[in-house]
Formats: sequence, structure tokens, C-alpha cells
Amino acid sequence: MNKLLIVTTVPATIDAFLFPYVHYFRTKGWRVDAMAQGISTNTNCLEAFDRVWEVEWSRNPLQLQNLMVAPQQIRQVVEQEGYDLVHVHTPVAAFVTRYALKNLRKRGQPKVIYTAHGFHFYRGGKLLKNAAFLSLEKLAGAWTDYLIVINREDEAAAKRYQIVPDERLRYTPGIGVDCDRYSSKFVSDSEIQMVRQELGLAPNAPLFLSIAELNPGKRHQDILQALAQLRRSDVHLALAGTGPQQAKLQQLAFQLGIAEQIHFLGYRRDIPALIRASVATVLASEREGLPRSIMESLCLETPAIGTKIRGIQDLLAEGCGLLVKVGDVKGLTEAMAHILDRPEEVKLMGQRGKERMNEYELQKIIEMYEQLYAEALGQKIVEVKTPA
Repeated sequence: MNKLLIVTTVPATIDAFLFPYVHYFRTKGWRVDAMAQGISTNTNCLEAFDRVWEVEWSRNPLQLQNLMVAPQQIRQVVEQEGYDLVHVHTPVAAFVTRYALKNLRKRGQPKVIYTAHGFHFYRGGKLLKNAAFLSLEKLAGAWTDYLIVINREDEAAAKRYQIVPDERLRYTPGIGVDCDRYSSKFVSDSEIQMVRQELGLAPNAPLFLSIAELNPGKRHQDILQALAQLRRSDVHLALAGTGPQQAKLQQLAFQLGIAEQIHFLGYRRDIPALIRASVATVLASEREGLPRSIMESLCLETPAIGTKIRGIQDLLAEGCGLLVKVGDVKGLTEAMAHILDRPEEVKLMGQRGKERMNEYELQKIIEMYEQLYAEALGQKIVEVKTPA
């Protein structure tokens, strides 16, 4: 029996991305365990995995305390359970786990795989911060058997800086999106109507939607300012997500005179219906890896407006959406007007976006992981076509 340990900083990453992988490999007869801080109280994880393990660390990747207790906990569990593969996600979990297992790897077991959901150094980032995180990635690369990147900018950076040798670098189109779940045929007209009624929208009132945590890096303030500059009182904006910026954004909406057009929805489970009720989704972030919200929007044939940064450019290039510079409020305003004023062009844009999502389909990414796992374990490799 193959034994796989998945390690993330907190269980939320598993909730958001990894359960399909857990289910797939368990049905293949693998033992699949997980390790994260707070995982022992996560009901979904307790049900999904064969066993879960607690670990003590801070979410701040620069906290030295992460190297005091957690490495010993990790080594003890891995030695005790004899895992064949350890697959790490998220920066803190990735660095600390690879540091903890660097000597065990020299003995040949376990093989360590790291999926970078977006390096913490990136084009446009602050110079000193970029330098610090690049140094950490290069250091940890020596303790890594395989590095998986999910966007083309990170792939190019990994090669340029030789974080790992090229033969140990893999690109996958994201972490996968379930195109069947996010299909317009599974969202009924009544669900769409319920959303619009909840928000109190007039029958023909256009709705834009932003799905993102309300934190400074997502730059929601740019979207609010763009809506104000649009000067169309019939247009509404819904913000799906929670976070520390909510009070500031509510105050800004009031100051801009658009408070009645803004809807703070908090955490939502009806994302497909929200997307289908919208004329477009908007993401104004300054940093992303490969944003799931845009992928879901494209699957549902709802156009997206995004910033010209890594990941988002991968998804929206070649007419699959509209791209603006980070912080370009005027550009956002023009993009929103474009969506409202050119319905036929926007419809074609939605169709192109849906076609692009075939490359990012979840089952294809799972098969790529299966191929990589087989290679790492020296087993027969499943034939899967890697994207060009």
C-alpha cells in the first residue's frame, strides 16, 4: 500500500482544493493522511482522511518559531508512519516540512513534492521582500524532489533562478476546477432569480461580482472607485467574502455615494448562482497564483475582468476576458462599461473562456499528479499529455 501525507498550514487549503485528490487516491487503495494546524477539529478532514495529525506553527512564513517545534513533530510522524510521499502546499508548511525532512530524504524516503500556489516573490513585488522569499525558495529547493508550479510566470521564475533542476520541475494548469459542477446547465433560472431578489435588484439592473477575501491585496477599493466613476445608479456590485477590510470598504462606499449599489455578502456557498446572476466577475488583486474565482466564472461562461498579473493573465489572455493594470481605476471603469455596452462581444468572450477551461479541468490535473507520483515512486508512469 502506498502511503501519502498531505501537509498544509491550515485545513482551509484542503477544504478549498484538495478533497478530490484525497478521494481519488484513497479509491486507488492508497493510505492518505493529512497534517495541518487545527485539523483535528475539522469535521470534513476527519471524514476524508485515513488519519490526521496536528502541527504547531505560525502562518507568518518569516516567524523563526516555526523552526523550533514543528520540525520535530513532522519528523516523528513521518518516521513512525513510513510515508512514501509527502506532498506539501502553502509557504509555511512547504518550507518547514522540507526543512524537517531534509535528512530523511537523503536515505531515499519519503519523496517530497511541493505545489507552489503562487511564489511569494513575483513581478511587481517589493524588492527586499522578493529577495527574501526567493532566497528561501532556493534554499528549500535543495530539499525538494519535485516542484509543481501552477502558472507560467512561476514556471519561468523557477527555471531562471534554478530553484530545482529542470527535470524536477512540473507545470500543471492550476490545481483543477470541476467543470461539471461549475456548468451553467446546473444553475437554474429560479436560483438566479433568488439571488437577484435577495439583493433587491430591478429586473434589468446589471450586477458585477467580486469573489475574494476582503484584504488589502485584493484592492476592492479600486473596484468601488471604478463603479463610482461609471456613474450609473442602476449598476450594482456584490462582494462575496469576509475579511478585515469590510468596515473600510463600507465607509468608502458611503463616501463615494454608492452605498446603495454595494452588497457585502460574506461567505457564500451559492457561488455558481451568484456568478450566473452577474454580467461579469471582477478581480483587482495585486498578487495571485491562479485565482479559482476567475476559473469558476469562465466555466460558467460569465466574463471576467482582472489585473495584468501572473495567473490572471494565463486565464484571460487571447480574448477570454478583459485585463487592466493593477491600480488602474480608469481602466476598470472602461472595462465595466465595455461589458455593459457590448453584449454580443461579451457573449463570445464567455464562450471562449469556457473553452479555455477544458485545459484546467480537475480530472486532467489529478491524472498529472498520478503520473508524477508514479515517477517519484519508480512505478509505471501513466501516459498523460502535458500542456504545451
